Amino acid sequence: MTVPFSLAGLLRLRRLEEVQAGAVYGAATARHAALVARTDRAIADAEAIRAEVDTIHELQAVAAARAASMAMLAELHALTAGAADERTNAQRGYSVARGRTLGLEKLEDRHAEGVHAAELAAEQVVLDELGSSARTRSARRDAR
Repeated sequence: MTVPFSLAGLLRLRRLEEVQAGAVYGAATARHAALVARTDRAIADAEAIRAEVDTIHELQAVAAARAASMAMLAELHALTAGAADERTNAQRGYSVARGRTLGLEKLEDRHAEGVHAAELAAEQVVLDELGSSARTRSARRDAR
């Protein structure tokens, strides 16, 4: 009978924690990428604001558009920096969770190797006993 790995329940829990940490990291990475793309679009839109004006009203409209763009870009840069921090923290969390899982996986592998070695040793004992009893029977027949 195979001896079960005594930390199997903990290993399952650690794997679930690793999956959860991976999901958090993936979401943080996606959020950061979306904010970077949004910032790039906002920069492109701000650069597209025309520079030549003919009237004072156009000048006022361009100035208002540039001021709004600058405010939006400042906010987007702050959001992107915050998202980068979240992504870094999520990556650290995933690395910690992976390390915990990896340690238990190594223990599980060693346990499996030990169980396999014990099974092979038990099988060898049975084979030795069968071989020994066959020799004994053969020797008894020859003695008769």
